[in-house]
Amino acid sequence: MNYLPFAILFVSGLVLTIGDLIFKSWATKGMGYSFLYVFGVIAYLIGSLLLVESYKHDVNIVVAGIVQILLNTIILVVFTYFYFHEPLTAKQIIGIILAVVSLYLIR
Repeated sequence: MNYLPFAILFVSGLVLTIGDLIFKSWATKGMGYSFLYVFGVIAYLIGSLLLVESYKHDVNIVVAGIVQILLNTIILVVFTYFYFHEPLTAKQIIGIILAVVSLYLIR
């Protein structure tokens, strides 16, 4: 099995996470930090372009979209837990475990 498209999707999910964090920073600092908004949009654009790049490797469009979003979600949850110290409920932890299992099953 060719793992290159999934590596591309992992990077894509990571870039989307960076965009999410930039947007969070922009939202909390206010409109005076419009450069953060622009950087967030650029990160989202790059993430989307990487998603399109994965299509070149004969990946099902539905699978690619789901993998990108799940990776983005998992990376975001882990990052916010360790960086922002946001607590996770048992229900959320089970959801992340199921997301990881679904990534294995869907690939």
